[in-house]
Amino acid sequence: MKIATTQTARLDAMGIWRVTTTPEVLTERASRSLPGHLGIRITEIGANYVRATMPVDERTHQPFGVLHGGASVALAETVGSMAAMLCVDPQFIVLGQEINANHLRSISSGTVTATARPYHIGARSHVWHIEIRDESERLVCVSRLTMAVIERRAPT
Repeated sequence: MKIATTQTARLDAMGIWRVTTTPEVLTERASRSLPGHLGIRITEIGANYVRATMPVDERTHQPFGVLHGGASVALAETVGSMAAMLCVDPQFIVLGQEINANHLRSISSGTVTATARPYHIGARSHVWHIEIRDESERLVCVSRLTMAVIERRAPT
């Protein structure tokens, strides 16, 4: 079994990103799946973070008219997964293993912004910290996402 490069070698050699892309390409890639249906857009790729936005509207509300916790988790997993994908060689894929979220503030309209930053980038797993904030920069949700790094298999 091949093993992804170690965190230390990756950071020393070229920073955390192993794949070069743009926010527009990532948004398009996800447009025909859950992130697209929720209106999630990747907006920025920084030196050690990925940022995305999501509207707070009828697509992302729960029945009481505020942001659904599941929509927040979908946003967190989307931005964390995209970030993790950019940290591995294309011979590997990343798959969500575990996610948790603390919902701190309700919001009923506008846009929320999620920022994913790594706690740990290892050969076989990543752990990402995601903060979701409203348009006034108030913390709405915090999440921790664990990703498995596995070798890509040839299609059968």
